[in-house]
Amino acid sequence: MVNKFRVVATGGTFDEIHDGHLALISKAFEVGRKVIIGVTSDEFAAKTKGMNRIHHSYEQRVVNLKEIIKNKVGGAVYEIYKLDDDYGPVVILPQISALIASAETAKKGDDINVIRSRNGLPSLTIIAVDMIRAEDGSPISSSRIRAGEIDASGRMLRFR
Repeated sequence: MVNKFRVVATGGTFDEIHDGHLALISKAFEVGRKVIIGVTSDEFAAKTKGMNRIHHSYEQRVVNLKEIIKNKVGGAVYEIYKLDDDYGPVVILPQISALIASAETAKKGDDINVIRSRNGLPSLTIIAVDMIRAEDGSPISSSRIRAGEIDASGRMLRFR
């Protein structure tokens, strides 16, 4: 399945980058020659998560994400877009042919395909990436890392 799609898209807030994010990004680069990455703006993150729920500004999250891509993916071709809504460029860019999403958010792909159809664009192939689980069996998440429960690899830091 290597380089099956010319352009794929993925996205997230990427506040505390963890193994789940790495799985998502790695899958995107595995199946696409070019990856469009949407990163939630500070304003949209505040609206959806609450302003005190994120630790890093948009600019810092982009820097951190680029560093992870450089160190873990290497030589990858990608563009980063600021997300001010749930959909971003996937509903308007005709060259995107697949969406890489977590199993938790893959259901948004149906909504995206409805909007793309209304915009006269072909449907996207939706590729769901399983959630990466922490030592306790619950999904790794930025909120759990911020709370000090786990580290970015899902190792337990304290008991709940």
